[in-house]
Amino acid sequence: MTPKETALILAAALDSKKGQDIKVLETGALTTLADYFVLCTATSTTQVKALSDECEKVMKEHGELPHHIEGHRGGAWILLDFSSVVVHLFMDEARKFYDLERLWKDAAEVDLSEILKPN
Repeated sequence: MTPKETALILAAALDSKKGQDIKVLETGALTTLADYFVLCTATSTTQVKALSDECEKVMKEHGELPHHIEGHRGGAWILLDFSSVVVHLFMDEARKFYDLERLWKDAAEVDLSEILKPN
């Protein structure tokens, strides 16, 4: 499975659990951290956890476990590191605070119109 396929699978998994404002940024040309960042907003700390659990479940079905998971004590954000793809799950306030879209503004945004269900 390519890094892009992984990112798209994760975006679809987040969409299936009603994640909001899902974006996939292609970061491979900009950093060695990851080829793709997947960003998603949750409406509650419970949903942050549910989104994280869904990402782990879907990737385990594809034979991949996260190499590292970080989480804020209050549950406002979780990071799942799948090597070439890093998933960032945020509550709205935390997403605005970290503002990864601004920090990685030079990253190309992947078109998700074929992946995400219309609202």
